[in-house]
Amino acid sequence: MSMKWYVVHTYSGFEDKVKLTIEEKAKLKGFDHKIGRILVPKEKLILLKGKTKRETDKKFYPGYIIVEMELDDEMWLFIKNTMKVTGFVGGLKPVPVSDDEIELIIQQIEKGPTPAIQSQFNKNDHVKIIDGPFNNFVGIIDEVDMDHGRVKVMVSIFGRQTPVELSFNQVEKN
Repeated sequence: MSMKWYVVHTYSGFEDKVKLTIEEKAKLKGFDHKIGRILVPKEKLILLKGKTKRETDKKFYPGYIIVEMELDDEMWLFIKNTMKVTGFVGGLKPVPVSDDEIELIIQQIEKGPTPAIQSQFNKNDHVKIIDGPFNNFVGIIDEVDMDHGRVKVMVSIFGRQTPVELSFNQVEKN
């Protein structure tokens, strides 16, 4: 019997813990030859809040892991009875995921040395400039450039609205 990929439903937030538990229990019970790779598809995100920059992982499919294995009755029970696992996608008779779909997911996981930036800023937000030559000016966001981590803020200089381009860490919500 050859190994195929199956989607396992877990409690949301416990995907990494379930992966570790399956790997450890499989070694103890001698099932490690029936289990290949276990994927928890995620990407790196950079969160900007004020001047602080924080890296975090964002899961593509929260509450799911993808397991490469030889599925028989014994393995079905082994996975199903793992703590924090609610079952297989497909129910009593799980259907394997196609190789094309798995290849797309693996590419999506490996794609990423370019982390996505997530900002707390939106168009028309009122902000205060906290760094640079316009320090302490107050304005309204006109544009948000997620690719470059910048915002265009309209500030009043000598009674005229003037656009000022700033990085995310140079402004804070007012």
